[in-house]
Amino acid sequence: MSGIGVALLGYGLAGSVFHAPLISVTPGLELRAIVTGNPERRARATADFPDARLLPDAGALWEDHAGIGLAVVATPNHLHAPQAISALERGLAVVVDKPMALSTAEASSMLAAAARTGGVLAIFHNRRWDSDFLLLREMVSGDRLGGLLRVEARFERFVPEVRRGSWREQSRPEAGGGLLLDLGSHLIDQALLLLGPAEGVYAEISSVRAGGAADDDCFVALSFPGGAHAHLWMTNLAPSAGPRWRAWGRRAALEVWGLDPQETYVRAGGHPGDPQFGEPDGSQRAVLTAGDGGAAEEVRLPAGRSGDFYAGVAAAIRGEGPVPVPGQAGWDVLAVVEAARLSATTGRVVRPAAPG
Repeated sequence: MSGIGVALLGYGLAGSVFHAPLISVTPGLELRAIVTGNPERRARATADFPDARLLPDAGALWEDHAGIGLAVVATPNHLHAPQAISALERGLAVVVDKPMALSTAEASSMLAAAARTGGVLAIFHNRRWDSDFLLLREMVSGDRLGGLLRVEARFERFVPEVRRGSWREQSRPEAGGGLLLDLGSHLIDQALLLLGPAEGVYAEISSVRAGGAADDDCFVALSFPGGAHAHLWMTNLAPSAGPRWRAWGRRAALEVWGLDPQETYVRAGGHPGDPQFGEPDGSQRAVLTAGDGGAAEEVRLPAGRSGDFYAGVAAAIRGEGPVPVPGQAGWDVLAVVEAARLSATTGRVVRPAAPG
């Protein structure tokens, strides 16, 4: 039986490294069209997927989307909302790269379009399937920590100069640039999944590097009902990175150092279909420490499973399972982003907007 035809809009980093390789190994999905007007990216797409139809822009897809059941929007952030809505209105299921949109207002329009058309709308918060986050969720669900009182999470790197040609670094936040929308979307989504809706947001947001229009050094603190807290860091200015995760409950703490290797593996020329994809490669280290003075215990990290996202999308389109990351989750992240921006401007704790 023929699979669900997929059209991928955008073939930059997100499209070529994250989406296309995962789509290509997902049973039930077939990458049939790639939309990009960039000559270099068109050449790369042709080499990578010679059987896929190449289209110069989204308009060409909307004019002829025969054989397409799923549109994957991996274009610059300011295009996410209009392109997702256009796809939904044409009867297509939609995956949108994070962030879902530029604002909760745009995200609400997307949710309304999905409700109006009955279409599947999924947000690509793929870091839910990183090895480190899978380990932390396993620890929490197995009550290894004694509840969850505090979470610290970081995406810290050292990129002291603004990269030329990077729209993420050279676009202002209101146009979709900056780390808060980029890496911050992942951290916020993970914190909300662990601890539920936040009731307070405090943030410090800076643009430090010369020539940069976007934020490049951010801290966001979330408070939750019951007294739990999450502290999230994202920066391009850290010569030395802290632990990816540091989380504790009433009995024990978990620390994870290093980044999930799935992205690095694909960028180095590997493929999600390889047997070793997602397996620990020695770049991460996890330690569980009991609060009663017990010895620190090295913990093996599980394999990352980013392919689960598209497997879940295919099942949802067939009516066989829930949407793996529903549109509302993307809206919730943007509500925290907006509260963080207001907090950074006013210096006070802000309550995120509630879904309308």
